[in-house]
Amino acid sequence: MSLSVQGKTAIVTGAGRGLGLAIARHLAAAGANVMFADSDEAALEAELGDESRSDGPIRAFAGDLSQKLTHANLVSATIDAFDRIDVLVNAHRVVQSCDPLAVDDELLGAMMRENMTAGLKLSQMVAKRMVAQAESESDAQALQNGAIINLTSLVTDLAQPQMLAYSIASAAQAQATRSLAMALAHKRIRVNGVAFGSIMSNHLQLNLREDPKLRDKLVAATPLGRIAGVDELGATVQFLASEGAAFITGQILRVDGGRSLGDPMAPGVF
Repeated sequence: MSLSVQGKTAIVTGAGRGLGLAIARHLAAAGANVMFADSDEAALEAELGDESRSDGPIRAFAGDLSQKLTHANLVSATIDAFDRIDVLVNAHRVVQSCDPLAVDDELLGAMMRENMTAGLKLSQMVAKRMVAQAESESDAQALQNGAIINLTSLVTDLAQPQMLAYSIASAAQAQATRSLAMALAHKRIRVNGVAFGSIMSNHLQLNLREDPKLRDKLVAATPLGRIAGVDELGATVQFLASEGAAFITGQILRVDGGRSLGDPMAPGVF
């Protein structure tokens, strides 16, 4: 079964920088038409420049991704550019630490809005478009009519008190992933998540600059013994978007080099 995304059309949010950008670049290099979406127009312009102003496979869209009107405009812009939507990657993320005993309503609301609600609302809108596309096409034997992939984190399951607000939002996103997968399965639209760790994200780069000893600690905590490159995450997303994953839905796939498998206590401590 093919792992190709050649000719598919993907929307990737958070594509102005970091992991979202790496995923969008990976899909484009693999032959997909890609709409790079981000709230930061300057970041998109700096990264894409003239690439997104041609009639080629790369386009850019800037707007507040927490707003319903922005979602409608993003879907319309993608249809205008490529005629259809086959893949949505919700890679837009905002990470902020906090005092776990003093999480204010504003921070908790922001984490939920940016990391769960925005992606859920866009997924609902894109799913409706995918359903409409499938109903207008004659290939009733298609293995899939669309794929939605949510980027999340290991803190969905692993407790890090200083990440309390972000963890709550990530856990909510994981449940939304499973619920949408059930709701859309009969339409052959698959919904999965990718919980990543030990990958060289922008956030990790900042942490490594602040704490030079962190790299050794992270490598030691990762059974595969290294920090992964961002393109390895892109390859995972490509797999989930392809027909090679046509029987996978409602799953949160951990891409962490085995980091979430171990007990941080020393061997022999019970």
